[in-house]
Amino acid sequence: MSDTLAGPVHTRLRESSRRLLWIGIAMAVLGFIAIVFPIVSTIAAVLLVGWVFVFAGALMTVGAFNIHGTGPFFGALLIGLLTLIAGLFLVFNPIAGALTLTILLGVLFLTQGAFELALAFEMRPHRNWVWMLMSGAASIILAIIIAVGLPGISVVALGILLGINFLSTGLGYIFASRVATV
Repeated sequence: MSDTLAGPVHTRLRESSRRLLWIGIAMAVLGFIAIVFPIVSTIAAVLLVGWVFVFAGALMTVGAFNIHGTGPFFGALLIGLLTLIAGLFLVFNPIAGALTLTILLGVLFLTQGAFELALAFEMRPHRNWVWMLMSGAASIILAIIIAVGLPGISVVALGILLGINFLSTGLGYIFASRVATV
């Protein structure tokens, strides 16, 4: 065993290597399925987010009645009701919800890209600043792809991104389980 793998982390990885392997396989399979069936996985993701918002909104609305003071009460009530309404919108209109979430994802990528580009230029005299520049450019390119492809891309974008995330996480777990057995 190499010195870099010795220690408590390697011990824990070794003890859970079979679990990591099976979790990794399951995640990779789910990721592959999400990529192959992006519309189904997009709608599933939208419905999941919608139901989480419904339950959170209901809890926040009920919780608002435990807050004293007119301003804080109405603020909490408003946030709770808006969250509940957003959840109901997503649950009962998953395709429109997919469009909304895809637009938000595009805005997030654009904002992240702008921040990373600015950071890259601040890092410029230092080593490896180009990696931050490339990350920022990639985020902005993804935002542009989303914007140009709207509204059609919204039905598949979330599912594909979710699938890629699940697949890469699954592969990471699989490889982590193999490192632990070395």
